[in-house]
Amino acid sequence: MKTYKILVINPGSTSTKVAVFVDDKEIFKKNIKHTMEELAPYKTLYDQYPFRKEVILRELKEAGININDIDVVIGRGGLMRPIPSGVYEVNEKMINDLKVGVLGQHASNLGGVLANDIAKNIGVKAFIADPVVVDEMEDVARYTGHPLFERISIFHALNQKAIARLHANSIGKKYEELNLIVAHLGGGISVGAHYKGRVIDVNNALDGEGPFSPERSGTLPAGALVRLCFSGKYSQEEILNMITGKGGYVAYLNTNDAYEVEQRIKNGDEKAAKVREAMAYQVSKAIGEMATVLKGKVDAILITGGIAYDNDFVEYIKERTSFIAPIFVYPGEDEMRALATNALMAMRGEVEIKQY
Repeated sequence: MKTYKILVINPGSTSTKVAVFVDDKEIFKKNIKHTMEELAPYKTLYDQYPFRKEVILRELKEAGININDIDVVIGRGGLMRPIPSGVYEVNEKMINDLKVGVLGQHASNLGGVLANDIAKNIGVKAFIADPVVVDEMEDVARYTGHPLFERISIFHALNQKAIARLHANSIGKKYEELNLIVAHLGGGISVGAHYKGRVIDVNNALDGEGPFSPERSGTLPAGALVRLCFSGKYSQEEILNMITGKGGYVAYLNTNDAYEVEQRIKNGDEKAAKVREAMAYQVSKAIGEMATVLKGKVDAILITGGIAYDNDFVEYIKERTSFIAPIFVYPGEDEMRALATNALMAMRGEVEIKQY
């Protein structure tokens, strides 16, 4: 069987993660840090891409990796128009939507742009896979209670899907055969109902829905939020920051580091213990909600993300949800490997290559 050398690109706000895989074996990985001084000259996020491209190519060269040996390039998908999950070949329509940020500007928007540019130069395909805008929600799940508002799907699709497939493989099943609840516990928290390979309901993990997390407020009481908005005390930007970036642990405990909170609790910090308990409580409630979406027919509950390393946090969730289905814990996340796996499946013809 032909082997494939895969270049993986995952841009963050102040870093660019790069990896090279030969099939499923990682042979190179680097988290390239970017200082604020380096990024300051660029007026827009899109303006950064030539700089980031140059840095990527330099790091590969210094590592002795010949860019012309790469068979396929895959980048982290950004805030595009809502799409079903899968592997997508980068095209001009996608590039345009990533450039203007049709659903917002985020560093991950550069993933497809960088992958496409590098791939074009060496004459290979460029892909993205399972971006945060994956939308497979049932129509009934979109209703909010008022026609001016609609629930939308923004969640940790890449890791949720990768962990779901990993679990399915571990028990000799196909992902499309199972009903799963997947809880991704990181800087943001998303809990999804996976029905036979589709995420038919999930909280908007970015924009104020579901459990609070280390840096997001989750669902807030609507009436109180409206009154705060019109109190004259805060600007729109300040309130949006309360919801995403300065909510959750940041608001209660002045840190977004879940490990630091864990250590504070071990040192007797009672407030930290209560806040962490409340977060686990809300995650447990969200899992219960998704069990009703799946009509109680749940094959397994999967807990993943960085906070899944916190055994006490996981035990709290288990105590409240183990009656629903068996619970399996897959701590951490490996977005680079998940992207590489998607690219490999596409090149081998094991999954359809979709068009945006």
